[in-house]
This record gives sequence, structure tokens and C-alpha cells, in this order.
Amino acid sequence: MKQLKFTIITMFVLFIATSCKNENKESTNEKSQMQEVLAVHDEVMPKMGTIGNLISQIDEKIKETDSTETLVNANQDLKDSHKGMMDWMKGFGERFDSDEILKGKPLTDEKQRFLDEEEAKVKALRDKMNSSIKNAQELLK
Repeated sequence: MKQLKFTIITMFVLFIATSCKNENKESTNEKSQMQEVLAVHDEVMPKMGTIGNLISQIDEKIKETDSTETLVNANQDLKDSHKGMMDWMKGFGERFDSDEILKGKPLTDEKQRFLDEEEAKVKALRDKMNSSIKNAQELLK
């Protein structure tokens, strides 16, 4: 009977220890909010080249056609998206230091509010960039 109690207790302790270890592993694998914001940036940053190419293509098409209002609007949306990304990166870099961005340095309450704002901004920017690219590509077909 003592052997059975000992075995049950040992198994219980091992189970708890394993569960705690897995919990810690999950939390370290989860991305921080800063990492999520940077991931959105990294997702859309390569599209800056696409935007530049589309602006050039639309500029050429504007020269070739009389019906330009839709093209001019699409071109302006692309330029606004490009400028938005440049402005966002500048503003983000002014609000956070490299340790906060790259090393996970804890944020003050004020900086956490900034990060919440920046997350909303970069997600809206991603949506604007994607829609302006899609619209321009459709017009160039």
C-alpha cells in the first residue's frame, strides 16, 4: 500500500512539474506585442518595392490614356501608402529605443500605450497598402 501511495504521489509530482514546464515553454513561444507589431511591419515592408513599381506603371498608363481620374486616384493611394509606411517607421523609431524593440526591454505604462497605438496604426497601414496594391493591379490588367 505504501508503495502504491508513493507511486501515485511521484506520478502526481512529475505530472505537475511537466505541466509547469510546458506552460513556461508555451509562454516563451508566444510572440510579445512588440514582436507582433514588428511582424506586421516585416510582412508589408517588402511591398514597398511593389508599390514603387505600380506607381511607375500607372504613371506610364496615365500618359497613354485620356481617362485618368481613376488612375490618378489609384496612384495617389499608392503614394499615400508609401508615405504612410515611411512616416510610421520614423514615428515608431522615435517612440522606442533599440533595447525595447529588439531585446524585449520592459515598457513603461506610457510606452505600452504607445505600443497599443502603433499596433493599431501598422495594422491599418497594412490594410491600406494591400488594398491600394490590389486596386492598382486590377486597373493595370
